[in-house]
Amino acid sequence: MRSFALVSALAAVSAVQAGPTKRASITSVTTKGNAFFVGDDRFYIRGVDYQPGGSAANVDPLADKKICEPDIEKFKKLGVNVVRVYSTDNSLDHTDCMNALSDAGIYVVLDANNPLYSINRENPGPSYNAAYLQSVFATIDAFIKFDNTLGFFSGNEVIHDNKSTTLAARYVKATTRDMRQYIRARGYRHALVGYSAADVTDNRMQTAAYFNCGTDDERSDFFAFNDYSWCSSDFVTSGWDKKVQSFSGYGLPIFLSEYGCNANVRDFGEVNALMSDKMTSVYSGGLLYEYTYEENKYGIVNITTGRANLAGPRVELDEFAAFAKALKNNPAPTGTGGYNPSATSQPCPTKDTNWIVETTLLPALPDGAKKFLTEGAGKGPGLKGAGSQNAGGSSTTDAAPGSGTSGVTAGAAAGTSSKAAGVSLMAPLDKAPFIISGIVAFFTLAGAFAL
Repeated sequence: MRSFALVSALAAVSAVQAGPTKRASITSVTTKGNAFFVGDDRFYIRGVDYQPGGSAANVDPLADKKICEPDIEKFKKLGVNVVRVYSTDNSLDHTDCMNALSDAGIYVVLDANNPLYSINRENPGPSYNAAYLQSVFATIDAFIKFDNTLGFFSGNEVIHDNKSTTLAARYVKATTRDMRQYIRARGYRHALVGYSAADVTDNRMQTAAYFNCGTDDERSDFFAFNDYSWCSSDFVTSGWDKKVQSFSGYGLPIFLSEYGCNANVRDFGEVNALMSDKMTSVYSGGLLYEYTYEENKYGIVNITTGRANLAGPRVELDEFAAFAKALKNNPAPTGTGGYNPSATSQPCPTKDTNWIVETTLLPALPDGAKKFLTEGAGKGPGLKGAGSQNAGGSSTTDAAPGSGTSGVTAGAAAGTSSKAAGVSLMAPLDKAPFIISGIVAFFTLAGAFAL
């Protein structure tokens, strides 16, 4: 009977140990000064924008492995390390696609907004409300569990060439603050949050300064912008040399969230510039616009069945090979690339002819959204919800600077230490040894009584 008890105990131990094994994880991207890092290695974004069917389709390609899997094979062939995804459905599961991307060594940066849940640049105040933030937070919930989620965009080109749209800046920046606070409050690992700006000459530098000014909780983790000024030209003709000079000393990581003017046949000379010492001290790479060929005549892969079947055959266009060659011939630099290790803030821009924001104060978190910090966002509304822009429950007052760090967060209650620049979390307690000990003790006692 002793033998039976021992065998039973060992069998039980094996059953516990043979439970679901944790997938080998990819190392999350962090920031130091004005650069991205993976561990101690400088990280450059060498990627592509990914929205099969274009913006009109508004499809989540990461929720259907029939769509993402053939594209991931193309991503590997290209040699990209990041994809930007514009539309995701926060009510669906993304495990298959995100794990497949992780296995390929590919990170994802996501837009937290979608057409139904976003800040209205023409009338931003009412659109910054609890329903909107619930969707944004639910998107964080859906993706932050994946270590290859590099980060989130709090907005895309909300501020544009009409100076009245600069008034929307306060609400986008408040969303940035709220997203970073939600990540801390829920005890999540630190994931990056920033803004993807339009490249508008009249407000480019004011916008950049605005998202890097104020208290630490209000500042972004990075700044990105969409730049189409290089039209198969060169570093000087495109004006990129002047932009590098303008952003020198900026203090946050900068990358191009879209690039690739298609006015001429594209040779992707931008890759050479981005990976050269002319830019690496200031920029951290960029994302080519875009992967699939759409009506706008951008794209390097054609889905022959169009929007009717986004899982249809993929055909590589001439630019596919050209982009792959550009990436291969211009590898990421070794070393630190001359980055600035100091993450410095900027003075907030003052009101002028092109920037008509009058205050540095941000709208307070709407009352109806405060519960999400402690209770979580709950199930997301997805891409076909009721929408949020006229949902009511908008913010009614301005917040004091530093409001994004106030209150006892879920992370703090659990014994974590959080700071504006990041969050340090305790590792989850492994209960397996206690379970195993209990099982062994039980069977040992059972065997003793049986004798």
